[in-house]
Amino acid sequence: MKTFYKGPAPDEKYIQISCPICAESRVVQLWDLGGYSFQRCIGCGHIYQNPRPKADDLARRYDAEYRDYEIKNAYKFFDLMRLGLEDVGFSQLEASLPAEKRFLDVGCATGMLVACMRDRGWSSEGVEVCEAAARYGAEKRSITIHTGSLETVSFPDDSFDMVHSSHVIEHVSDPNVFLTETFRILKPGGWCLCATPNTASFQARFYGKAWRSAIADHVHLFSLSLLTRLFEQTGFTVLRHKTWGGLAQGIAPVPIKHCFDRAAKWLGFGDVMIILAQKGSLHD
Repeated sequence: MKTFYKGPAPDEKYIQISCPICAESRVVQLWDLGGYSFQRCIGCGHIYQNPRPKADDLARRYDAEYRDYEIKNAYKFFDLMRLGLEDVGFSQLEASLPAEKRFLDVGCATGMLVACMRDRGWSSEGVEVCEAAARYGAEKRSITIHTGSLETVSFPDDSFDMVHSSHVIEHVSDPNVFLTETFRILKPGGWCLCATPNTASFQARFYGKAWRSAIADHVHLFSLSLLTRLFEQTGFTVLRHKTWGGLAQGIAPVPIKHCFDRAAKWLGFGDVMIILAQKGSLHD
């Protein structure tokens, strides 16, 4: 499936930054893609876009064109999110909670997952930076979607039993701030589920700068080990993780792709990863 790619507008402003994870300024050039490039931090190994667009300019790319893309692919994306959630044991987590439970989907697009959780008995809400997508989802599905970033919405402390984000953290300006805010709004013992591309995957290593996730709209690209460390530094306990996606669509006959995909999931070198992390413990 083709990843949404808006690309930079002519009037966008780019800024030079130190590593957003560890503040190290020394880098090595990794992938030069013409109008933008990815560098690897010498300090922690994080891969990030540098120079990168300002946050406001990046957010402007998510307009009516993005809304239409999300509407067209909503059911495909929902199925992928559902499979990812089940990979890390969502049903068991859900069954352990009381009847009154709250769910937040960050980067919810048109809100299919928010509506699904409502129908499963959750008090569910979404956050979406694209105003057009948020408005469409709220009206079509009769759900609550807050327009803006997680940081600007400013939920109260200890608000949610579960916070989910799928393909969001690679877009945010500061992953540390994003995870700190996620931690703050989770109830003690609450869970964060976070899916994002995996730089330790076979596809990333094989394709290099031609990897499907090395696009201008992604300002960060994480390995599983680095993202796990980032969660733990924030205060989370990482409970489990899974990966999926062994070969890109169309690169091999379907039976071979299926075999490779199963191996990627089993061995942990899939193109996409999902992390399940907990805020402390219900018994703390």
